[in-house]
Amino acid sequence: MNFSEIGPTQVLVIVAVILLVSVGIAFWAFAAKRRTQRLQAQYGSAEYNRTVRAGGSRRQAESSLEKRAERVDSLHIRPLAPEDRARFIESWARVQARFVDGPGSAVTEADQLLGDVMSTRGYPMSDFEQRVADISVDHPQVLDNYRAAHQGALRQSRGEASTEDLRKSMIHFRTLFEDLVREPETAPS
Repeated sequence: MNFSEIGPTQVLVIVAVILLVSVGIAFWAFAAKRRTQRLQAQYGSAEYNRTVRAGGSRRQAESSLEKRAERVDSLHIRPLAPEDRARFIESWARVQARFVDGPGSAVTEADQLLGDVMSTRGYPMSDFEQRVADISVDHPQVLDNYRAAHQGALRQSRGEASTEDLRKSMIHFRTLFEDLVREPETAPS
C-alpha cells in the first residue's frame, strides 16, 4: 500500500476505527474494574482473593462468584421467624453452658445447631464446601470463622483437638451463629 495515495476520507476512516477500538478497550477495562470492585465489596477481600487463588484466574473466579450469587438467589433464603430465632438462641445458650463440662461434645452440638439454623433459613445442607459457597453470598465476613470452626470440629471428631482448639471453634461458631440469627434490618418507614 502506498501511503501517498491515501486520501483524507481514508485517513478519517482509519482514525475513526482506531478511536472506536480505543473507546471499546477503555469501556471493557472500566467494566472489568467495576465488576471486580463490586465482587470485592460483596464478598470481601479475603473471600475474593481466596477464590481467585483457587480459581486459577481472576476471570474464572469472578464468574464463579457471580454463579454463587445466582444459585443463592434461586434458593429463597429467608430470615428466621421470631419463634425459631428464640428457640435457636435458647439452644445456643445451652450448648455454650455445656462447654465447661464437655467441650468436645459442645463443639459437635454447636456444629449441628448451626446446620439446623442454616437449614431453617433455606440453605441446602449438602457438602461443606457448597454450604460455605452459599453462605459467602450473604455472610462473607464470617466465612473464615466458619472454616476455622469446622476444621476444629473435624479435629475433635478425630480426637486431635486440644481444649484451646475447641474454645476457638466455639468462638468461631458463635460469630457465625450470631450473624445467621440476627434479626433482619427493617427498611425505614
